[in-house]
Amino acid sequence: MSLKNTSTSFGHISILIHWLVALAVYGMFALGLWMVTLSYYDTWYHRAPELHKSIGSLLFIVMIIRVIWRFISPPPKPLASYSFFIRTSSQLMQLSLYIALFGILFSGYLISTADGQPISIFGWFEIPATLTGQGIQADTAGVIHLYLAWTVVVLSLLHGFAALKHHFIDRDTTLKRMFGYKPN
Repeated sequence: MSLKNTSTSFGHISILIHWLVALAVYGMFALGLWMVTLSYYDTWYHRAPELHKSIGSLLFIVMIIRVIWRFISPPPKPLASYSFFIRTSSQLMQLSLYIALFGILFSGYLISTADGQPISIFGWFEIPATLTGQGIQADTAGVIHLYLAWTVVVLSLLHGFAALKHHFIDRDTTLKRMFGYKPN
């Protein structure tokens, strides 16, 4: 298998980015749900949000790379067996996931920098606070962040169920392609 996508299969880089983002999104979702339950005196009260911010910021960088990679190495062509509805709904789902993911990441940035402080990424580097002093910025961004997080989880579950439908009902190679399967 090659690093780049071909007209019939995904390459190593696309597969790695896809599953890395999926793992990070579900991990961040679980971490986010858990950290809002922590009390002020809990050991993780300050550490969990810092971890969440650092991973989220790195995820933002990965998502930018992912978008650039789609231009450098376009995804494989849809299978010939796909109907117009399947092709269109697939494109709309992917677009919705991208928009929602970037919305989550941007709203997380607005929450994290509302107080004017930069975001420290594991102590390696900082992302400066550029949009601050917007009144109820953290609260508004927090609500958006929460709803978009649930939206991404629901959309990604639908995305996963569609892949399983293709695999078990349609018996096509849709799911296999995302695991590196190369058709003969």
